[in-house]
Amino acid sequence: METVQLEVGDLTFDALVDGPTGGRLVLLLHGFPQSGWSWRHVMAALASAGCRVVAPDQRGYSPGARPDDVSAYAMSSLVSDAVGMLQALDADRADVVGHDWGAAVAWQLAGRHPELVRTLTAVSVPHPLAFVEALRTDEDQRAKSQYMLFFQQEGVAEDALLDNDAAGLRAVFAGSGSTVDIDRYVALMSEPGVLTKALNWYRNQNLDDIRDLGPTTVPTLYVWSDDDLALGPVAAHDTAAHVTGPYRFEVLHGVSHWVPEQAHGELSTWVLEHLEAHPG
Repeated sequence: METVQLEVGDLTFDALVDGPTGGRLVLLLHGFPQSGWSWRHVMAALASAGCRVVAPDQRGYSPGARPDDVSAYAMSSLVSDAVGMLQALDADRADVVGHDWGAAVAWQLAGRHPELVRTLTAVSVPHPLAFVEALRTDEDQRAKSQYMLFFQQEGVAEDALLDNDAAGLRAVFAGSGSTVDIDRYVALMSEPGVLTKALNWYRNQNLDDIRDLGPTTVPTLYVWSDDDLALGPVAAHDTAAHVTGPYRFEVLHGVSHWVPEQAHGELSTWVLEHLEAHPG
């Protein structure tokens, strides 16, 4: 595994890369509040199978891609970053895998630029239209999503997460990996301004994100875990209604939100099966 830099406009993204040059390109998009490191186990499995795997640290996380304005973290900009990363990699298309916020970006990328996405694998986060509908109709999902409103409180959320040696942030990571791994993420989020920039993803959410977003047409694998404290079953099961391409839905029982680390074996197997089923 090595680290490379991807130049996208005036931003520079650090990215972990593994696997043979010329292998089938898989772009792995991480979620909050992690980094490309969250994919380390999945990367090893995909690279061993011959894939060329790229896991960037996204906007706000990479040192060279940390604009200050809150407005710079709109979904349209996050999707443009992913498009630019593929261009920087000289890739016509890629298999795109996303977890948490990375999945939200991956859904949008597949929906708005299907010509760039050979296959989509979304982990944890359902299709955006299914999620918005669940927020409107499902009391359980509304309750699970209250943390988003808290994260939108500038300054308040940062203090709550970073005070007392980042006790609040460490609690968020419960079940995500070893103490050493959690320390790595806490160190990143403790760099000046980084947590605020990561939280800006939440502070830019609005219904414009789903304007004109239709069903997903590319081959899609959606993986959801039933012990996820943030994402309930209603939107997970309703996601099928928003995919018109080949669709596979897998449920991990007894697994928390941190699927790429807690269930990387199952996830890696399913991703490789998904790629094999759709070589196109």
